[in-house]
Parts: sequence; C-alpha cells; structure tokens
Amino acid sequence: MKPKPIVILLLLSFGAVLVHGYHPWVEDAELYLPGVEKLLHPELFPFGAQFFQSHAHLTLFPNIIAASARITRLPFDLLLFLWHSISIFLFLLACWELSGKCFTNARARWAGVTLVAAVLTLPVAGTSLYVMDQYFNPRNLSVFATIFAIARVLDRKYAQAWLFLAFAALIHPLMAAFAISYCVLLVLMRKFEPGLVSFSCVSSLGMAFEAPSQAYHEVAVLHSYHYLMRWQWYEWIGALAPLAILWWLSRVARSKQWRNVNLICQALIIYGLVSLLLGLVLSIPARFESLARFQPMRSLYLLYILLILLGGGFLGEFVLKDRAWRWFALFVPLCTGMFLAQRALFPASAHLEWPGTAPKNQWVQAFAWIRNNTPTDALFALDPWHMDIAGEDENGFRAIAERSMLADAVKDSGAVSMFPAMAEEWLKQVQARRDWKRFGLQDFQRLRAEYGVSWVVLQQPGVADLNCLYQNQAVQVCRLD
Repeated sequence: MKPKPIVILLLLSFGAVLVHGYHPWVEDAELYLPGVEKLLHPELFPFGAQFFQSHAHLTLFPNIIAASARITRLPFDLLLFLWHSISIFLFLLACWELSGKCFTNARARWAGVTLVAAVLTLPVAGTSLYVMDQYFNPRNLSVFATIFAIARVLDRKYAQAWLFLAFAALIHPLMAAFAISYCVLLVLMRKFEPGLVSFSCVSSLGMAFEAPSQAYHEVAVLHSYHYLMRWQWYEWIGALAPLAILWWLSRVARSKQWRNVNLICQALIIYGLVSLLLGLVLSIPARFESLARFQPMRSLYLLYILLILLGGGFLGEFVLKDRAWRWFALFVPLCTGMFLAQRALFPASAHLEWPGTAPKNQWVQAFAWIRNNTPTDALFALDPWHMDIAGEDENGFRAIAERSMLADAVKDSGAVSMFPAMAEEWLKQVQARRDWKRFGLQDFQRLRAEYGVSWVVLQQPGVADLNCLYQNQAVQVCRLD
C-alpha cells in the first residue's frame, strides 16, 4: 500500500477521535476491563467476579490486552487509548480495502471511508450498539477483521478470509457468527441465483426451549432491544429502511455493472430479512424468551457498516465528485452534529478523557479515590441503577475502582441476559437494595451482615451517622464500621 493512503487514514483516525470523543470506562467497558485487570492482579474482585468473567472466558480479548500491558509496561490508561486508536485505524484501513473492491474511482473510495469515520458513533437501530464505541472493547477490535474477511471473499481468497474470521471469533464470538454467516451467504450467492439462496443460522451455545425462570424474566424486561415486539416505531424504521436503500443501490449497481456492489447489496438484503424473521420467531413465544439473548437483530451492526461504506461511495461518485465545497457542505455539519450528540451523551465528562489527566466527572473522581485508598478485598454497595444517574455518565465502578461490588441493574443485567444461570443470584443482590434512596444505617448494616459489604457509595446528600472518608459535590464514600 502506498504511503499517501496510510497518512490520510491516520489523519482520519485522529479526526474521528476528536469528533467522537474518548471515554475509556463507560458502558460495556464495565464488562470487559475488569477481566483484564483481574488477569494483571489476581487478588482483585474476590466477590462477584462471575458477572464479568462470564464474558471474559469466551474471548481472548482480556488475555491480549493483559499480555500487551506486561510486555510494554505502559500505564493502563495509556495502553487502552493506544489500543482504541489502533482499532479505529485498522477499521478504516479495512474499509479502504473493501471500498477498493467496489469502486475504481478514488473519490468514491475516500467518500465511503470518510463517511464511516464521520459517523463512527451512529447508533445501530434496536441493538444498543454504535458503529464503533467511544472506548476500547472486543467489538472494536474484531470489526476490522470482519471487513477484511469480506474483501478477501470478494477476491475468492477464502483461506485468508477464514483466518480473519477466526481472529474475529477469538475476540468476539457473537459478532463473528454474524460475519461468518454473511461471508457464507456471499459465497453461496456466487454459485446460485439470489432468489434460490436460503439461509439459516442455528446456534448451539446452550439453547434451551423450556420457559425461562422468573428471575431471568426480570432481566429480560430490562433489555427490550432483544425483542422485536417491544421495539419503538423508529427502531422498526431503522431496521427496514436500510433494506429499501440497499435494494435501490443494487439497482444502480447493476446498471453500472458494479458486480461486487450488487453482490454485497443483494446478500445484505437476504441477510437482513432472515435476521428479521429469526428475531420475530424468538420474540413472540414466551418460552423462547431466553433464546433472544442470541440477539439476531445485531446482524444490523454489519449491515449498517456496509451500507454506510457503500452509501458514501455512491455520494462520492454521483454527488460530491471533485467539488471541494460539496465535501465541506456534507462533512462539516455532519461531524458537528456527531460531536454535539456525544457532548449531550456524556455531559459531565470531558469530551476527550486523555490518559494521565485528572477526571472531570465527580463520580469517576470518587471511584479513583476508592482505587487508591481502600483495601483490595473491600466489598462495595451502590445504587443498583447508579450508571443511569444524571452526571454519572455510565461510568463503570469495577473498571475504575478495581473493587468488588454487589451486582448492578444496568451492565451486570446484560451479562445475565446472556448467561441465565446467574439470574437468581443477580436478582437477589439487586432486590437486597430495593428502595436504595431511602436506605438508612440499619439497611446498610443488613447488607454488611448478609453479604459482607464494608463500604458504600452514596449520592449526595448521603445518609447521616455514616463514617464518610471521601466526598465531593456529587458523591460520598463511606465505610461501614
């Protein structure tokens, strides 16, 4: 590859970070980073580790990151930022590679890649996913391999494609399953007429057809995006409209004799329709409730990426062309809108939480104090919904504080939705803190007697008669004596 595209891709990667921000501890980082931290420091998380290790044992992600930490000896926050930046660059590089199989015109290729970079944090309808997250996680690391695999399939280099897919599966098995399905579909459609191709995916990851437990039902209702019949109207538009757009792109591609574009679009239409059918089947009968955890509609993740890449290529070919003002007219407002959306999403945090800088978020400040000033075997209790509190900005306690806590109702419920065997214990721990905002000293002592809770994190103004060793305007950290 020539140096010029590499330089442009590096600049696009840097620009993407500036536009979309960086928040290393938010959202699903709470599920993935503690697994890395426990590998580096086995004494951490003596209580409740099953809620994040359920994910960790299915992926090599924590092993790779922990190994890189041992080899480089870099500060952990700097290491995460470097991995995040590398994953964005590899993703855009893969998009550049795939666009070259679709468009011969350089401006169409760059328009597709630039559009992907501009909308990295675009939500994918009904999936609770972004095209790429604002923090480093297995999905961000596996997606570049998926795109490279598709490019290799188009070149009929199937051995290389399988190597990329194998890497993706080692990093994120669920998302790799969708990628494998789509690549198989591409191969089939080359051999048969699209109308004759039928496609189905059968998973053997612990499927059970018995009715789920009541505890699991309590988890399921927290994750409505797993169930199509609970989707909002705009989520249905987000699932169906891309199929109509792909149909139109396919027609244009046929008229231009862009065979790869036509193949990708037609395969995506079948792929999307089959996923929609599976999603409906798993959403309607109550006895299939526990099967919806395999989330067939997360197939939209790959569909959105390819649609954006192809759509950008069409814009470059037919609209933007070589007119600089058109490029500015499209991408400046688009990037501004994405930037403002991210600021609204994490208003109490710095837009770019650079490694080594003091946190602006007061919850994160408290969690960092806990990491530096409490015993490693301490067990904390927090509001089970603390990640949803205004100003908390969905920052993960375990990931930052590196301390054990009672199960939360936000991210731990996501782990339980995938692994139903944990549902009973999760529900018990969450219900133990029912009416948390009304808790008094006796309630905290009950948690100490029942679970061994030794510390609590409270939203201001807190509770009287507690020994609070740290507080700021948002949070108190109190020891149960």
